[in-house]
Amino acid sequence: MRTAALLLVSVLLGACGETSPPQAPLKLVRTLIVGAGDTAINGVDRSYSGEVRARIETTLGFRVAGKIVERRVDAGAAVKAGQVLARLDPADAGLQATQAEAHLALAAADLARYRDLKARNYISASALDARETTFKAAQAQAALAKNQAAYTQLVADRNGVIQQVLAEPGQVVSAGQTVFRMAQDGEREIAIALPESEVAGFKSGQAAEVSFWAASGAAAKPVAGRLREISPVADPVTRTFAARVSLKDADPQLPLGITATVRFPGGTAGAVGAPGLIVPLTAIFQQGERPAVWIVGAGNTVKLQPVGISAYTDSGAVVAGGLAGGEQIVAAGVNLLAAGEKVRVAPEATRR
Repeated sequence: MRTAALLLVSVLLGACGETSPPQAPLKLVRTLIVGAGDTAINGVDRSYSGEVRARIETTLGFRVAGKIVERRVDAGAAVKAGQVLARLDPADAGLQATQAEAHLALAAADLARYRDLKARNYISASALDARETTFKAAQAQAALAKNQAAYTQLVADRNGVIQQVLAEPGQVVSAGQTVFRMAQDGEREIAIALPESEVAGFKSGQAAEVSFWAASGAAAKPVAGRLREISPVADPVTRTFAARVSLKDADPQLPLGITATVRFPGGTAGAVGAPGLIVPLTAIFQQGERPAVWIVGAGNTVKLQPVGISAYTDSGAVVAGGLAGGEQIVAAGVNLLAAGEKVRVAPEATRR
């Protein structure tokens, strides 16, 4: 009897010594509510910085080769049509013109003599035709030499502003080599650069609003514009696409080079043209080769939901499928979760 009592006491003491392992605390996660309202791409306005440029910008150069002996304008100068901008050394062109005139005079004298001989039937008609042809060739050569001599003066063919000077007196230039860059007077545009992650959402003719940094008071009112063109090739250095926004009812004398902000209202300039949802990049979980998000369901348990991503932008990932809006998803720490796991949700889930 005494032995049985001792055994019972030892069992009770052993049971009291055993403790159950502590339960692991639930993981605390930050979530957000995905909504089709304020997360729709088509509700986002996009703004870009640009500068005022002329609608037509041309390069000016001599039509003949030679040595520049005079440059009459500097960068920033306003020029008028017909104004002489620079001159080449005219010596060689003058000699060529004199030579051509001498050949023309000789051909004219020969033609007159052959016409007289033909009138007396001393020569054939074919001999006279040959002199007629020689005279016409000499006449054309003289006119060409005269034009070449005139080409030693570089003349502005439009009113405009000299943007850049690329040659100096004493420099020998070839025919067609750029000497000046000129912005013609008239219509003004805004030059902007579109990121490669967003360019697919733009199209020609899209409405825009343009405001100028230097404007104040009534002049600060935005000017209506329209996207005129987008370069099909990205800049090799910046990886952006050059675009031009034309202005409506803008002052044609708007100063060139001033800074402007171009805003595309309505957000049709998003990364994609179709409506979608934007979620943070930290909410994307890569499941094999397909992206997914963790949805917090009943009882705060998480489940993995595959989604389609149409583009990645600075604002987040553009979800094209898999989410209907209104879901509560995990916004961070997605790599630490497992399917069916119960979590603790941080207070006040953020609405995207």
